[in-house]
Amino acid sequence: MIKPYYAVIFTSTRTSGDKGYGLMSKQMEELAKKQSGYLGFDSATGDLGISVSYWESLESISGWKSNLKHLAAQEFGKKEWYKWYKIRICLVEREYEFTASS
Repeated sequence: MIKPYYAVIFTSTRTSGDKGYGLMSKQMEELAKKQSGYLGFDSATGDLGISVSYWESLESISGWKSNLKHLAAQEFGKKEWYKWYKIRICLVEREYEFTASS
């Protein structure tokens, strides 16, 4: 990835049942990929869901936040999908990884 870059960390607890969440989640990920400045996405689900999207700049994050389809999904999420959520925006200055050899 281009460095430095930004990570938007979305941590949440869900309501019970899918209520269209799975489909909308896939649609939002595909839509985000088309946004200017999008770099990637990681997520993990369980009792606590964590989704991290990566962006080139604060301006690209702002563009994604104000996307009309994303805004509609956010409003539906507040009504139907989430009990609680928190969003953190972080500047990533360094990264490294490990891969086990086979």
